[in-house]
Amino acid sequence: MCVAIPGKVLSVEGTMAQVDFKGNTVNVNVGLIDPKPGQYVLVHAGCAIEVMEKDKAEEIIELFAELEA
Repeated sequence: MCVAIPGKVLSVEGTMAQVDFKGNTVNVNVGLIDPKPGQYVLVHAGCAIEVMEKDKAEEIIELFAELEA
């Protein structure tokens, strides 16, 4: 089973973006979509596959936090 995780876009340069995952900043390929800083993206295997609504992204992040606890 594969899991995609939402993160917040901090900056975009070309087809790469800096994305924040609960304080961890990761380089993510955004070549499939066109995100803007401040938006949330769904990331799978280092590639952003969808721009998400903030509310939905935060809901999923909260669910993952509950699973970790």
